[in-house]
Amino acid sequence: MIDLSDMIRALRHELNAAGSDGEGDPLRFELGPVEIETTVAVEREAGAGGKVRFRVVTAESEGRLAGAPTQRITLTLHPKVVAADGTPPRRLISGTTLPGER
Repeated sequence: MIDLSDMIRALRHELNAAGSDGEGDPLRFELGPVEIETTVAVEREAGAGGKVRFRVVTAESEGRLAGAPTQRITLTLHPKVVAADGTPPRRLISGTTLPGER
């Protein structure tokens, strides 16, 4: 099994790679909401500092988790492109001002 955070990290990497692959290509795709549906097992670590972990159930782990409670979850992610410092990109406007515009 893998942590849910690792799965999202890998998805972010794949989306970045796919976006870079299209650079300079006349056909581009606008990035919209990304919906992921997966099965997770919720594990609680024992001890005073124990924490809850969401583990993605993979094909290899299904047999091992036959009796473990699992949940099917759907995540809708709304990817945003930001500058290196985390701020949103500047929107540049060109053209002549039309009546009523500020």
